[in-house]
Amino acid sequence: MSEATIHPTAIVDAGAQLGAGTRVWHWVHVSAGARIGQGCSLGQGVFVGNDVVIGNNVKVQNHVSVYDAVTLEDDVFCGPSMVFTNVYNPRSAVVRKAEYRRTLVQRGATLGANCTVVCGVTVGAYAFVAAGAVVNRDVPSFALMAGVPARQIGWMSRHGERLNLPLSGDASAVCPHTAEPYVLEAGVCKLATTIGTSKTATGDAA
Repeated sequence: MSEATIHPTAIVDAGAQLGAGTRVWHWVHVSAGARIGQGCSLGQGVFVGNDVVIGNNVKVQNHVSVYDAVTLEDDVFCGPSMVFTNVYNPRSAVVRKAEYRRTLVQRGATLGANCTVVCGVTVGAYAFVAAGAVVNRDVPSFALMAGVPARQIGWMSRHGERLNLPLSGDASAVCPHTAEPYVLEAGVCKLATTIGTSKTATGDAA
């Protein structure tokens, strides 16, 4: 894989780590302490803070600011103009840099355009946050979230297809596109390794 590609208008501060194949587009600013993996894309106008970790194959679309205390695991998608925060109760006259709340977005999750993720939450693996939603609490893996504040309205497959599952209880379904099997056990959605058995895998399954 080739080295990172950085557009001439972008500013990448000395000390920032960018993995091979990562592309940094127009008017991006990557701070010195940022750690960014391989094969990522940072769209126009993106800002990445110092205390930020971004995994491999992460796509951050135009005009997103990834502030300090945010971690994005592999394969996360951040839609255009979505918002992260790191202070829960900001005041211009009150310095609260020691009070940053950490935000974790786990592998494969999608954060839709113009959504807001309030600091201090974990967005589970392969969760899907709809455009314009406001997330102010933890999101389960594979959950489909929508609204203000965000509420769970369904489940999504790793491929990004809605699963025919209830919100709670025990049930099973397959992804309409890939036919991968999923099980819902006590309200927890998992990718099943074998249909018809009790063996299951978490959202980090290969």
